[in-house]
Amino acid sequence: MWPLLFANLVLLVVFIVITRRIHKRPSVITAPTSSVPSSTKAAATKSTLGRVLAVCKSQEHVFSKTPLPSIYLIAGLGVEGDCHLGRTVQHRSRKHIRPVPVNLRQVHLIHSELFHQLSSQANPEDEAHIVKPGDLGENITTQGIDLLSLGEGTRLHFLDSSGDDEDDDDHTPRRLRQHQHPVVRVTGLRNPCPQIQKFQRGLQEKCLVRDAQGNVVERKAGVMSVVEVGGHVTIGSKIVVEAPAVHIPLSCV
Repeated sequence: MWPLLFANLVLLVVFIVITRRIHKRPSVITAPTSSVPSSTKAAATKSTLGRVLAVCKSQEHVFSKTPLPSIYLIAGLGVEGDCHLGRTVQHRSRKHIRPVPVNLRQVHLIHSELFHQLSSQANPEDEAHIVKPGDLGENITTQGIDLLSLGEGTRLHFLDSSGDDEDDDDHTPRRLRQHQHPVVRVTGLRNPCPQIQKFQRGLQEKCLVRDAQGNVVERKAGVMSVVEVGGHVTIGSKIVVEAPAVHIPLSCV
């Protein structure tokens, strides 16, 4: 009889431990199942949170853009009052293409962490480059998000930092769509163009990573996106990253 009671007691303790561990597991956004190989599936991670450090625009086709308190995104077009607003590509280097391509570069985003990298000197012979928000022509300067590692089709949700969502940890896609707010969809990488070199000598090369053979293997000048849902984006807005079901690395657009 005693051995039977002892065995039941052990089973009860194991059951309690397992139950507690299950209830302590954090909530995650999981990718739906598919036939895609596991190596290409997006990892099941909690929503990434970041901040808007600066917003900029320019009506004229100049390299740098002017920092502002806020900008207004228009669905399917881009930033209101910006020279790159349009359904077809507005970058002058590409407007000669026929037929004129669809505008996949409506909103340009750069991670502010890049500015620190550009100003640092890994070697004594390296030249430090002082770059501020808007200098490289971006519309939105972010903080806390690794933009370059995002997958094609990633959605960035911009939430008002002063609203009720500030203390709400439920950032699942279903929950996010219950409230109207600006959303952009990432389309690809910005190619560090020769204009960066004209802006500051040597800066273009610092926005590139090359292999031993001199081939470009990484571009660090931010990402391009299109506007899916319009609205105001202000300094301090919270950014929630909604990863696609399948991760496709970004390429230049």
